[in-house]
Amino acid sequence: MATKEIIEYYSETVNQETRSDMVFATSLIESNKIAIDCGCGAGSDIAYLRKEGFIVYAFDIEKESIKTCRERFKDDENIFLSQDSFSSFDYPKSALVVADASLFFCQETEFENVWNKIYDSLTTGGIFCGSFLGPKDTMADPSYDKGTYLVKHIGVCSRKRI
Repeated sequence: MATKEIIEYYSETVNQETRSDMVFATSLIESNKIAIDCGCGAGSDIAYLRKEGFIVYAFDIEKESIKTCRERFKDDENIFLSQDSFSSFDYPKSALVVADASLFFCQETEFENVWNKIYDSLTTGGIFCGSFLGPKDTMADPSYDKGTYLVKHIGVCSRKRI
């Protein structure tokens, strides 16, 4: 059963405005429009990516997320959903990997392996677009309030090891 915080978060983000870094990242991709949405939540990024003509592979560890997205996108054959973690997801080749407000939930012991999977899934010239926490971010603190979602965006990074 989904927690109250998760349901409230999905309700608040289902139709959120597309971030400028996502708009910029998608504008750079002219062909091979395949994207992965890591931690898809209620599907706001999926909706934008589909509007931009991408085939979307999306996953989330939360059952409620996948249930919400399956209902929301039930008639779209170009969206592939799975309930997975960062480490269990089978990353297909893609031009874009999106991880907004999600990748920092990856277990520290799994991060290097997950980052390599993301990197390896990107086609030449592919783009990673995501956000990470800063050390003073409210979600970085062990006592963080699940009702607060402060995320710092770092922009777009093209396919090269960092």
